[in-house]
Amino acid sequence: MKTRTIYITDADMKKLRFLAENMKDPRTDVKLLQEELDHAVAVAPTEIPGDIITMNSKARVRNAKTGEEMSFTLVFPDQADIEQNRMSVLAPLGTAILGQRVGDEFEWEVPAGVVKLQVQEVVYQPEAAGHYHL
Repeated sequence: MKTRTIYITDADMKKLRFLAENMKDPRTDVKLLQEELDHAVAVAPTEIPGDIITMNSKARVRNAKTGEEMSFTLVFPDQADIEQNRMSVLAPLGTAILGQRVGDEFEWEVPAGVVKLQVQEVVYQPEAAGHYHL
């Protein structure tokens, strides 16, 4: 697996590290998140480029093979709601998309194999909108 550097806000880094470190029985999803955080660069919210998917960002991605598009908001596990298109950062797709930029392609493992996705748009990013309290 290719190692990538992701950019994340200082506050989100603290929250995500706390979440990962305090799981009673670390599952594979938590371990994957920890691996991503190990390669992350924590910066002030004002230093995050507007085309990066951060926590509470709404993004649109496209399946490179089928062309199918989907949109969702990346959230902490307690805020996840599939009916509202709110994807947990602990879901495999949530972990994979954290820190991706518009134009980035990445792979997501599903039961039938591997799906290649591309970030089409960051529809909303709290940092770009000046919403640092989220």
